[in-house]
Amino acid sequence: MDKTIKYIRSLFYNDENSTLVQRVFWNSLYIAFFLLPIDINYPTPFFGLAIIFGAMNTIKADKAYVRENKVLLAFPLYFLILLISILYTDNLPDGFDLIVRSLSLLLFPIIFLFVKEDASSVRKLFDFLLYGLVFSFFMNLSTVLYDVFTTVQVETTSLWEQVTVSWRLFMNDQFSNVVSPSYVSLYILLVLSYYLKKELNTVWRLFCVLILFAYLFLLGNEAAYYTLFVMGILLIWKVKDKSKRYILVCLFLLGTIVFVKNPHFFHDKGRTNDTALNTQELPISENDRWLTWKAAIMAIEEAPLLGYGIGDAKDVLVAKYKELGSEYQNHAKHRYNAHNQFLQTWLETGVIGIFILLFVFTWLAFYMRRSSNEFAVFLALFIALMFESMLVRFNGIVFFSIIVPLLLKKKSILSSRIIRNV
Repeated sequence: MDKTIKYIRSLFYNDENSTLVQRVFWNSLYIAFFLLPIDINYPTPFFGLAIIFGAMNTIKADKAYVRENKVLLAFPLYFLILLISILYTDNLPDGFDLIVRSLSLLLFPIIFLFVKEDASSVRKLFDFLLYGLVFSFFMNLSTVLYDVFTTVQVETTSLWEQVTVSWRLFMNDQFSNVVSPSYVSLYILLVLSYYLKKELNTVWRLFCVLILFAYLFLLGNEAAYYTLFVMGILLIWKVKDKSKRYILVCLFLLGTIVFVKNPHFFHDKGRTNDTALNTQELPISENDRWLTWKAAIMAIEEAPLLGYGIGDAKDVLVAKYKELGSEYQNHAKHRYNAHNQFLQTWLETGVIGIFILLFVFTWLAFYMRRSSNEFAVFLALFIALMFESMLVRFNGIVFFSIIVPLLLKKKSILSSRIIRNV
């Protein structure tokens, strides 16, 4: 019992030279990262605690921030532009709601200007995120299996037909209903970027990597598939041994075929609707996403300088769907956002907002070009924003407001010691 308690305590932040404020800050982040893949609401109070104690640590900080880290101030500036857009928005309730959710873009980057992190404390963020991903995988797996079995048992069919129907339902169902597959897939890719550069020399490490790949496959997120494809190429490119490289190429091609065969990848909507348990929660199709981008660009062309304000952007986009006719009937019904954070930002804040967002990611690309591991992480973040409006939901906002500032710091522990492993 004592060994178990001692082991659990070792998982958390327990630096003997740290203050109570620092310990609560980091441990709140650890618990929040564990809960991120499990539920959209559970992490919120722990992120709130981290903000409160992080602010207390900032106030008590002995020295000014490192000037080279002033790029982190782009996030508070981005938040300020969002706040200003309230002045010319009509839908104030939705606008203020998104402003409140976006507060972490203002607070966490400022906190990380003054909080001194070490390799162990940052590495544990990835560890807790991994624990949460493994837990959420089995939670979602049990939920989907239960739904499949209860559905199949209603029908009086032969055993073989039950197996066939069960497999078809399992493969076509949405694997993660509580947390968006886009967010979970991004979490998986970032954890994989850390674990794939290590040797799989323990049963736990091999088990985790296999679970993460299976999870990523079952989620069927297209953006994650594209990112994983590029990450695979970068990983193979680093291998100098020709025999190992040939083996990896063969495995890579076989894996690509398996992933592309997932029904959610370039899926036929009509075919999927007949075989899914819950058609309302299925991810947006490739064709629908292209149509969404087209409508968003058309709306931007009508107000390119200032956008429509943080509260009206979605309403304007839905109105554009209705204006464009029957092809966009499903878009209007589900009130799709832009499904592209860069287009979403342009709709909300105009050219100033999109300039700041592009500046952050241009700087990040320049800073993380040093190694393939780092660049793979940049690609995961960038492609995620290309395919989803990640800075609309709280989970996406708070995740980016923590991970990206940690990557952008001049002597980034996360970038050099964790990802690049220098």
